[in-house]
Amino acid sequence: MDLIQKEENGKAISPILPAHVKNYLIDIDGTICDDIPNEQPERMATAAVYPDALTILNKWYDEGHIITFFTSRTEAHREVTEKWLADNGFKYHGLLVGKPRGGNYHWIDNHMVRATRYEGRFTDLVMKEVTIEVFKD
Repeated sequence: MDLIQKEENGKAISPILPAHVKNYLIDIDGTICDDIPNEQPERMATAAVYPDALTILNKWYDEGHIITFFTSRTEAHREVTEKWLADNGFKYHGLLVGKPRGGNYHWIDNHMVRATRYEGRFTDLVMKEVTIEVFKD
């Protein structure tokens, strides 16, 4: 994947992906499979996959998008999680563990961030106008 190099005031800044490539950060529990709490790790190996999530995410991967799973599972659960992803056929680029627990996330970044709340069904994404919180001028 070729990243676009950027400069600001003659100094290099973080590169960005081409506009046609999305960088998906996707939660695992309750989003692509049964919601398994960290306190019951024995259930992680047998969590039921959401078939529509597998289909759509592998489609996005095949289209050239970046798929990274971002989960509240801990480093101690990495091996069982990677095995579960492989056993269930998920294609992905990375796995980030240790996401803060509890929801009510508010992401602040110097790059464009789009968020889509999973509400029981994985499909292709569509454009929709909504109200969002932004920094005051």
